[in-house]
Amino acid sequence: MFTGIVEGTGEIVGVEDAESGRHLRIRASDLDDLHHGQSISVSGVCLTVEAFGDDSDEGDPADRWFEVFLAAETVDRTYLGAVDEGDRVNVERALRADGRLDGHVVQGHVDATTTVEGIERVGDDWRFEFAVPEGLERYIVSKGSIALDGISLTVAERTDDRFAAAIIPTTYRLTTLSEKAVGDPVHVEVDVIAKYVERMLGGYRERLTGVGSPSPE
Repeated sequence: MFTGIVEGTGEIVGVEDAESGRHLRIRASDLDDLHHGQSISVSGVCLTVEAFGDDSDEGDPADRWFEVFLAAETVDRTYLGAVDEGDRVNVERALRADGRLDGHVVQGHVDATTTVEGIERVGDDWRFEFAVPEGLERYIVSKGSIALDGISLTVAERTDDRFAAAIIPTTYRLTTLSEKAVGDPVHVEVDVIAKYVERMLGGYRERLTGVGSPSPE
């Protein structure tokens, strides 16, 4: 799992489309200790490191890269199927067992792709507005957690069809939000804890409203 605390951005330096999916090579100088088979979040999408290395004989961090494969379902459900060389993505390695959970529980399982609806500078901060994706309305609540392109954020305001998030300068500078414009796509992952609570309460409600009374425990 991840925390939504993005470690930095990476640049797409290689794209290879295949019948079964898509290969991406990403240069990410901020990441070290990469391993084959480890999970990594690319703009909020949980992927697997298939290869890694650097293009420098001196081991220059600026030349570090890793490769991931996008299965057909990932290509269909995310906008990573449309990224090209030169585009930037957010990257975060999986949480270590002894690490701090500074953001919130993020699985890297994208629920939907939405769009940026508004961007406003507010003092030193930024206010971003996004469209509420159809089917996820009940999971997006004011002051609740949400992951956008893999970034752990707090919903500052919610209306019927939009929600807003306040972006502090550090988050704006270290993530791809600084490159977003109105109309650009954004990956959305709602709080998985809310999904579990909904599922458990739904089962409890079914037992209460079903034929007969639930057996005492």
